[in-house]
Amino acid sequence: MASALITGGTSGIGLAFARELAARGTDLILVARDQDRLKGVAAELGEVHGVAVEVLPADLSDRDDTLRVAARLEDPNRPVEWLINNAGFGLHSTVLDPDDIDLHAKALDVMCLAVLILGGAAGRAMRGRGHGHIINVASSSAAIYTGNYSAIKAWARTYSTALALELHGTGVTVTGLLPGWVKTEFHGRAGINASKLPGIVWIDPDKLVRQALTDAEKGKAESIPDLKWRAAMFIADHGPRGITRLVSRMLTASRKKH
Repeated sequence: MASALITGGTSGIGLAFARELAARGTDLILVARDQDRLKGVAAELGEVHGVAVEVLPADLSDRDDTLRVAARLEDPNRPVEWLINNAGFGLHSTVLDPDDIDLHAKALDVMCLAVLILGGAAGRAMRGRGHGHIINVASSSAAIYTGNYSAIKAWARTYSTALALELHGTGVTVTGLLPGWVKTEFHGRAGINASKLPGIVWIDPDKLVRQALTDAEKGKAESIPDLKWRAAMFIADHGPRGITRLVSRMLTASRKKH
């Protein structure tokens, strides 16, 4: 039976992936820091969907923990068909604040270095078997310039495409997921007040996940699971950079006020 390893699989987009894949009969390996929450989610999904759920407690800002997860991905006796590189957190912080250097370093470890290590491990193992799917969760923020979070997600977007090109023709697909504002607990946990955003900007997490899985199965390099956000990303990618910088400056100024 196919299995999927999901980082950050106990909340937000990661949990939506876990529920959808479990509903499809896919066994799960859930990676997160909170052991109690891991056990709770594993018990729920196993009971509801009848799949095997393995829990792998790990802090992906810790190199040894990340390498332990990578070893699980490369275990030839327990092949993993899906890697969902989802773990991350909001970085509601200015790049000029010297008190946040440790936070920025942790963000780079979790959302860049861990993605690099785990993507490489999964890619090698899947290439050897001739099949598999990797989804790297980036963000629509990758197309704008709102602090280090945008820089990190731009890296994740570029890395994902680079990995896809290296694995082209091997039977392994790599898809960068570029969501906009998704209705999860992510923003509240990051201290971001999104209550005044209009309803039109929001994406349902279940719809996002289903489209992402479909795009990955089709071998698409990027998944933007909503027409309005596809239009926004097209403008950000191909429109005048001056407009993108202006919007980014406005967003940055708004964050400073909060």
